Amino acid sequence: MTGLVDSHFHIWRQADLPWLLGPMQPRIFGPYEPIRRDYLVTEYLADCRPSGITEAVYVQANWDPARHLDEVDCVSQASEESGFPIAIVAYADMLAEDVRPQLDALAKNPRVRGVRMQLHWHENTLYRFASGPDLCREPHLQANIGRLADYGFSFDLQVFAGQMDGAAELAAACTDVTFVLQHAGMLEDVSADGVDAWRQGMSRLAARPNIVSKLSGLGTFLRRNDPEHIRFVASETLALFGPERCLFGSNFPIEKLWTNCGDLIDAHRAAVPESAHSAVFNETARRVYRLND
Repeated sequence: MTGLVDSHFHIWRQADLPWLLGPMQPRIFGPYEPIRRDYLVTEYLADCRPSGITEAVYVQANWDPARHLDEVDCVSQASEESGFPIAIVAYADMLAEDVRPQLDALAKNPRVRGVRMQLHWHENTLYRFASGPDLCREPHLQANIGRLADYGFSFDLQVFAGQMDGAAELAAACTDVTFVLQHAGMLEDVSADGVDAWRQGMSRLAARPNIVSKLSGLGTFLRRNDPEHIRFVASETLALFGPERCLFGSNFPIEKLWTNCGDLIDAHRAAVPESAHSAVFNETARRVYRLND
């Protein structure tokens, strides 16, 4: 393996993120006092470089949507100063009447390789982000996401098991767009029924050849670094998607709430068969996010 590519991390300045300011607001990952502060590239590199990360992709961190270009500019400045990240997944409003003006603006920055608008919805309001459970089936959202292909942009797809049928329909409607499934489908219910629903949904997503799965954020609902849970999710996901359609992401600094980067990466390395390491920890991310461009 020539180097470990982190396909999912965030940097932020407290002043730029409304949820870090003012009263504490409930978040999907629980109490977040330890990360309720600036988290800049210098700290990320200190956390992750000793574990072999050589390149990284920044994924949008929910700035005020009206300032999504400011976020790209901030991250680009960090990249110019440090060399990290080498690519950006930015925000765009896929429910806009026509997303193309936003995409035109993003395309002016050569580091932008994809877009994320979080579509996950859950009956548990603490886990809910989107305005409804079936946005993937909205015709004009599908049309806007389909336009990403004209820009060479991927779409980072974030849904729960109950939304995976709609997500598969979205991917089928946008066959020229590569979808990056966030956090391996966000397995939040580890009961037998919950795992079965997740597995069935993942199977439907894996049947769409334009979807790849990101092994990231696997501590979100357990709120710990659990090597056995990581091994289970990685094994199931690899069996469905194959290593050439799986990639690793640290989800730092969120995962820093319960672990350190070394232990996190060690757990993922142990969970992935050595024969699949090059694909999962390097090659898939390089291809999907066009890191050689």
